[in-house]
Amino acid sequence: MIDNDIKRISRLTAILTQLQTVRLLTAPNLAEKFGVCIRTIYRDIKALEQAGVPIFTEEGKGYKLMEGYKIPPVMFTENEANALILVEQLVLKNKDASLVKEYTEAIQKIKAVLKNEVKDKANLLSDRTRNELNLNTERTSNNLTILQHALTNHCLVKIDYVNEANKQSQRIIEPFALLSTDNWLLIAWCQQREEFRYFRLDRIAKMQVLSEKFTPHDMTLQEYFDKYH
Repeated sequence: MIDNDIKRISRLTAILTQLQTVRLLTAPNLAEKFGVCIRTIYRDIKALEQAGVPIFTEEGKGYKLMEGYKIPPVMFTENEANALILVEQLVLKNKDASLVKEYTEAIQKIKAVLKNEVKDKANLLSDRTRNELNLNTERTSNNLTILQHALTNHCLVKIDYVNEANKQSQRIIEPFALLSTDNWLLIAWCQQREEFRYFRLDRIAKMQVLSEKFTPHDMTLQEYFDKYH
């Protein structure tokens, strides 16, 4: 029962975000997106209305929010919104699936706080902007966001790593920095080797963030390069 309640609260929040992102949504659209029946969406919309969310129904068209319902903490100009859309296209070509997923969700939240006029223009630009060379970019890793969390929270990470000779080994590492090249690279202190090593994210076969913390390395990335290169 608790799990169902949590799922519904999560879905209601997501529906509200969608309503702030897209000017008009239909019940079938929402049902398909969230994997529920249309009657469930009807009940969700009613629950949001009862909670005081000003949702209007356009007969035969769908649902929309009252203009200006949410006063955003930050107001984006049209040029700022356009810049975010262009960054979105660069992120979509990234080879790490987790980064693409997190940014896509973040950009939806950003679009949610735009005024309708700016939102329409941002959506138009998003639809009309493509980098053809990267539409079918293969995702070669799914670890970036997890490593970002481990790095900033100083958590030890256990990995199964496959080297260039296709030999697999298990390591306990202390994430230090992330570099973007043709592939994402992680600089980390390897406890087994007792030295800093580079690890390609697409060669990490398995990864586990441990509860144990490590003492942060007291140097900047530039100081690392100066010292070790």
